[in-house]
Amino acid sequence: MSQSITTNELAKRVVNREETLILDVRNTDEFDDWKIEGDSVEVINEPYFNLLDGLDPVADKLNKDQEIIVVCAKGGSSEMVADLMEEEGFTNVYDLEGGMKAWSEHLEPVKIADLNDGGSLYQFVRLGKGCLSYMAVSENEAAVIDANRMTDIYEQFANEKGVTITHTIDTHLHADHISGGRQLAESTGGTYHLPPKDAGDVTFDYEALEEGNDITVGSTTIKVQPLYSPGHTIGSTSLIIDDQYLLTGDILFVKSIGRPDLAGKADDWVGDLRETLYNRYKELSEDLIVLPAHYSFVEELSDDGSVKARLGDLYQRNEGLQVDDEQAFRSMVTENLPPQPNEYENIRQTNMGKMNPEDEKQREMEIGPNRCAVHG
Repeated sequence: MSQSITTNELAKRVVNREETLILDVRNTDEFDDWKIEGDSVEVINEPYFNLLDGLDPVADKLNKDQEIIVVCAKGGSSEMVADLMEEEGFTNVYDLEGGMKAWSEHLEPVKIADLNDGGSLYQFVRLGKGCLSYMAVSENEAAVIDANRMTDIYEQFANEKGVTITHTIDTHLHADHISGGRQLAESTGGTYHLPPKDAGDVTFDYEALEEGNDITVGSTTIKVQPLYSPGHTIGSTSLIIDDQYLLTGDILFVKSIGRPDLAGKADDWVGDLRETLYNRYKELSEDLIVLPAHYSFVEELSDDGSVKARLGDLYQRNEGLQVDDEQAFRSMVTENLPPQPNEYENIRQTNMGKMNPEDEKQREMEIGPNRCAVHG
């Protein structure tokens, strides 16, 4: 029997930039759409059915003594291929438990900083999907921002820190992944916050996330200061924590900017996007550390595994912030849109409370990359 490796173990390797060789045995179209990536990760794709009669298709690409991690969609095919490889004399083969499905759900917590008055800020990196969520901790309370649907991970983390989740916040109505914000608030007795301009069609109660309505976590330690910043959605609202950290949702990323079309409003919202990026954010301190809700490229990960950048630096190097001509900006944003996320309309409906798919269906809806950014 071959050995297996957990997503947790693999995530640590990716974040620590350890040399990792992956044999991905999914179909090539699935592989081309979405795969495991990392600075020191090498991936070879050879569909499972090509290996059923023998390992000839990969024999010249692999060394029998090197460590190889076999990956498939859900974990079954990779285990069979790993066993075949062992029979053929490969000595160091692992299969990834749960396959890409499990990889899509793994969250890797990274500490961003100690906050004033003893609080802490954590980023949860969803390596398999590029989603970023946050937990701000102060005294015995915590706020979770842009939570994924795997809410038990946040609850477990809060328990380890000895804090209660009192607030969950979505910076906007998400279209690429199912929000766990409302479920997490229900489970912990916390308050769920959502921008009202994104909540016109929701079927549940929420607290309005609006400029001027500061959210306090702990005694008076962290002020979560909302800043209305439309463009990705009409309600998109950024958060400033501790006067140091700017949580930009899906408006501004480290290497790109947010797309304005996921509610079918690209032409209407591109002006809002420009206003936010070129005026509203410009009035903020250049020393704010930008913490986005997504990343698209593995090179956006810092050495410690986090995704962050100084706002002033992004105005120097992020191409989406360099387009002075308004018409050129409009063209860049509306003409460089990647395919829309898989099932994004059903995901929006779920996040509005209009649909309530079974857990397995929710997993399937989220398979694939996030595609929230414009790539110039």
